[in-house]
Amino acid sequence: MAQREVAHHMGLDETKLSKALNGTRRFHPEELTNLADITGVTVNWLLSGSDEAHGPSVPPSAKILPTRHPENNEHAQKRRAIIEAAWWLLARRGYSAVRIADIAYACNMSTAAVHYYFPTKREIFAETLRYSIKLAFDRQIAELHSITDPVRRLKRLIELQLPAGERGNAEFSIWLQTWADVAVNTSGRENHAQGYRRWYKTVEDAIVQGQEAGVFVDVPSDQLAMELTSLIDGLGIKVLTGILPPDQMFSHIESFIDRNIVLSQGSPA
Repeated sequence: MAQREVAHHMGLDETKLSKALNGTRRFHPEELTNLADITGVTVNWLLSGSDEAHGPSVPPSAKILPTRHPENNEHAQKRRAIIEAAWWLLARRGYSAVRIADIAYACNMSTAAVHYYFPTKREIFAETLRYSIKLAFDRQIAELHSITDPVRRLKRLIELQLPAGERGNAEFSIWLQTWADVAVNTSGRENHAQGYRRWYKTVEDAIVQGQEAGVFVDVPSDQLAMELTSLIDGLGIKVLTGILPPDQMFSHIESFIDRNIVLSQGSPA
């Protein structure tokens, strides 16, 4: 893609993009995530030149990032268009209600063209989870590297994963459908488990950083991470089913962090 085309897709003035790429202007976090999404790489790669570099978020293995294929630019863009269209359709309508023909129509392709890239709908579904993992990882890297306070960083990490707004809701919907699927179908269980382990380890690492800084309680980090992620999962389901609004979800989580993880003044570490 030409630089002008990238800027257009980002909704960014080409001069601003050029200055950011030359280092005379800072990328905003949202711009970084958009650039990574459009070009098919991770924010971690944009900042460090590697997907393996460990920053404020645990890097996912290549197995749980969108699958790479040795193909030309045209095929790569078509493959990405299929996944992005499928991601939205599956998130909004659910797996059983979406046909390959619906995905083809959404990205202006024939059904045969979609089958050329993805022989089955289940393969597309598995790839939408990998796409969700990449989106979450990109947001975390883009936002968290500038936050040094452990309490603020942990709370912001959680806030970035809320099922809030159109994209946040869609991302959580894909996860929820994956949980339901792997409960009755073992074929996608390992893909899901690896993705969830990355998220769990990112939360645990944020807790460990707070403990090392002396601001979090001296309770086994894996225990705190299990309790916190379980709370997020349960409250997220309540949000998607209309029982709870996202702001109340975050309020409950923030209260849990303040009561159970942040070391209160005067308490022994």
